[in-house]
Amino acid sequence: MYKQLFNRRKTLKFKRFSNKSYALFAVLGREVLVGVLSVATLTYAKASGVSTHTEFADSDSTVVNAQHELREVSVMGTRAPLTQSRQARMVTVLSREEIQSAPVQSVNDVLKLVAGVDVRQKGPLGALTDVSIRGGSSEQIAVLLNGINMGDAQTAHNVFDLPVDRDDIERIEVLEGPAARVYGTSSLLGAINIVTKGHTSSTSPQRQLSAHLEGGSYGYLQAGARGALTTPRFTNSVSASYTRSDGYLRSASGRLSADYISGKAFYQGSYADPDVRLSWHAGISAKDYGSNTFYSVRFDNQFEHTLKTTTALQAETRRGWFHLRPAVYWNRNLDRFELIRGDESKVPFNYHHTDIFGSNLNAWFDSPLGRTALGVELRYEDLVSTTLGETLQRPRHIAHTSRQYTKGINRTNVQLVLEHNVVLSRLTLSAGLTAVENSQADMGMRVYPGVDASWQLADGWKLYAGYNSSLRMPSFTELFYSVGGHKADSHLKPEELWAIEAGVKYRRGGVDAAASVFHNHYKNLIDWINDGSLDESGQEYWQSVNFGKINALGVEASVVLDFRQLWPAQRLLKSATAAWCWIDQEQDRQEGVISQYALEYLRNKLTAAATLNLWRSLDLTVNWRLQHREGQYKDLAGATHRYATYALMDARLGWTRPRWSLYVEGNNVLDRDYVDFGNVRQPGFWLVAGASIRL
Repeated sequence: MYKQLFNRRKTLKFKRFSNKSYALFAVLGREVLVGVLSVATLTYAKASGVSTHTEFADSDSTVVNAQHELREVSVMGTRAPLTQSRQARMVTVLSREEIQSAPVQSVNDVLKLVAGVDVRQKGPLGALTDVSIRGGSSEQIAVLLNGINMGDAQTAHNVFDLPVDRDDIERIEVLEGPAARVYGTSSLLGAINIVTKGHTSSTSPQRQLSAHLEGGSYGYLQAGARGALTTPRFTNSVSASYTRSDGYLRSASGRLSADYISGKAFYQGSYADPDVRLSWHAGISAKDYGSNTFYSVRFDNQFEHTLKTTTALQAETRRGWFHLRPAVYWNRNLDRFELIRGDESKVPFNYHHTDIFGSNLNAWFDSPLGRTALGVELRYEDLVSTTLGETLQRPRHIAHTSRQYTKGINRTNVQLVLEHNVVLSRLTLSAGLTAVENSQADMGMRVYPGVDASWQLADGWKLYAGYNSSLRMPSFTELFYSVGGHKADSHLKPEELWAIEAGVKYRRGGVDAAASVFHNHYKNLIDWINDGSLDESGQEYWQSVNFGKINALGVEASVVLDFRQLWPAQRLLKSATAAWCWIDQEQDRQEGVISQYALEYLRNKLTAAATLNLWRSLDLTVNWRLQHREGQYKDLAGATHRYATYALMDARLGWTRPRWSLYVEGNNVLDRDYVDFGNVRQPGFWLVAGASIRL
């Protein structure tokens, strides 16, 4: 299959790989297929203080406290598996307990709890949400499902169209800062890994079934169910959900313009024996939503339909001194955008079809010198479209229409990784490099190094520091989208980032606190800007550009208090958290230039949360956040406004029993007016009530 992909040619005139690279691809394809089916039976050797194997999704992991640590579960942070307590980098982990108790309706909403994460919404329920880390854009992070890269080469706007919802999730891991040697060069400023629920094997078959139903303001309704079957060797689970809302906005003609319908289905399974563990998943997500003025203020009745499918197979050998971890995956993304909803007579609909094939072969082994990891990754991205790319010699028919895909683009990315970890009684040192070559970019293979270190002090104190670098290729939209008031530059250069970070962490007796300082240096930063230039029709337009060099300085601090440990005699207080992230960018601001991303970063984000046990099984969780965003936007009349500082409060009151729960949630309970992106007004007070049952 991969040989056919490599030999495939459209009319694109991009730089070819060297003969060495093609040879590497052939070896990779063969080794991945062999590695999935092979089992290492070498003598087992365990390095002191490190994890012996990676858990793809382990449901019996023990939550140590209400915040961010899981006991002896491997989390991302290094290429080789290490438990969170031994990581040289700080990885934030949102546990299942936090996710289930939070007043949220989508995966995107859960990420608002992390101070260093910016969640910019153009609509509720994840209709169109850009998620970024530490002042970057949504294009600059890697989003993964069970370790599989879900990135969309067309645009990051749709990357969170995941086939899972809250009830499928075991935990969410957030790695801040460049993560190239962990999850590839797409993770310019970090990575978010969503780990779904799994089930350990049992001596006898076990069955589980759960369902939930909730509804609320603006015609909101969500229903979902999940079932699982566990045997001594195999586990299987399947889930499905349906969500709809009338939305909270109307067009000038009075028509609903932020309505939302979504359906999801997800299947996952695993096989485990003493020698090997296999894990696989497949999912589908379909979404229709009114886009109001999401993409252009000149049209207030936009619409978008997306369909995403994903399938993946992963494996890991469990014995011997040399461990193999191969994986293969295929993601397909379909997108139809209607600038004027339901009417092609004035502006034809935009159709996009993306196929992404990926494979990687990771290996690690222990020696007296530490734990060493090697990796080879191959990712092939192919897009056919009505607007993006170069003219195809043979147009392709668009299913269920009379139109054809007339443009297209494809590219192949290869990455080599080498990393070594030293884990001593108090010291953890991780150093490595990533070498990357892309068939689209006019560049040879480039190398990006990184090193992280942590020192465990007495009485729960830990110091850490690191230097990391990474690269990101432009999305196909940034390269070619030149319609609807936009002009793209097909010659954009890849973004590059060099970052340093240092911090301290304290964890003891129910207190979990951390503070860090980081500095990011960007080169060739990509953004869409409006500088007042006019197109042929006399209208202003947005253009994609390389910004040049930008420096950013940031500070993060957080504290988590577990009152069940601090004050066990009382029952009212369960936990409380507070976190703050401050960022300042040093850049040359041009008068009259409006940015969509680079200049519109969160300068300040402050979050706080508390969970109270009011009576018996009745808990109250209150989340509060304050945000101040730099930048400005234009309203429908063309007037320029600066983003205003706003504070929001969400709350959840729930009665939870082992087999069932009832809850009431309120979002934006103070009914604040605010915008997250451009001139798109966000919803006011939103009330939700629901119930769940577990059998």
